[in-house]
Amino acid sequence: MRLKIVIKIGGDLVKGDFPPGLLADIKRLSSTNEVLLVHGGGDVVTEIATKLGKEQRFVVSPEGVRSRYTDRETIDIYTMVMSGMIAKKLVQLLAKEGVKAVSLTGLDGTLLQASRKKRLVIMDERGRRVAVEGGYTGKMRSIDSTVIEALLSRSLMPVVSPVAMGEEGEPLNVDSDRAATYLAAGLRADAVIFVTDVSGLMLDEKRIDHMSTEEARSAMPRIGFGMQKKVLAGIEAVEGGVKEAIICTGFRDEPIGTALRHEECTVIS
Repeated sequence: MRLKIVIKIGGDLVKGDFPPGLLADIKRLSSTNEVLLVHGGGDVVTEIATKLGKEQRFVVSPEGVRSRYTDRETIDIYTMVMSGMIAKKLVQLLAKEGVKAVSLTGLDGTLLQASRKKRLVIMDERGRRVAVEGGYTGKMRSIDSTVIEALLSRSLMPVVSPVAMGEEGEPLNVDSDRAATYLAAGLRADAVIFVTDVSGLMLDEKRIDHMSTEEARSAMPRIGFGMQKKVLAGIEAVEGGVKEAIICTGFRDEPIGTALRHEECTVIS
């Protein structure tokens, strides 16, 4: 049976040499299934922005979440690096393996649609809550799958960068895990796979092999922020109609195939 699979590739996997086992597995999987890639890469954005003389500002929410403050100049650099550098690198690597891929931002065909955050509440240097102008950060709202469906129907692999279209036509920085979730739900995917640098969700020094959405929600207060985002994205994907969400490592042989067999990973269903 031909499956529809959304693969989110974490930023740790695109910083240096791309894991050869992951690349080969994506090639193998795409020969018999419809595969879409979404990628991160915030550390690369920070590195390039700094080289360009644009020091990046990071803010902390009252909940302790640290995130990039995206002003007008930063969103331009963010878009350039995500779609002009990281996505094209992935397309080139796939081409070497004989896989035809096309890179897109969420701006193309209004693929990713988001609402701009008008105000942000952050903690200042004295530990006080203050409100600041929201900049060019967005919250995912919906997708338009027209361009994705057209590419998949021609056996072309979409590679999507997490830059969304705002309600006034402005580019917005959106969370890549959340973008993958919206794409998977909108495409009624069989699975969304979050490929990272760890083999799954660890609690009490043990990997959790399987969780229902209810179990995952109850565990949220015990999960660190980075993994918490992926678990929440997995919950939302399953509740949105995706059959299963999987968290796995990309630093092993056949990482996607192993995850789809529910081996050495965390499955939310």
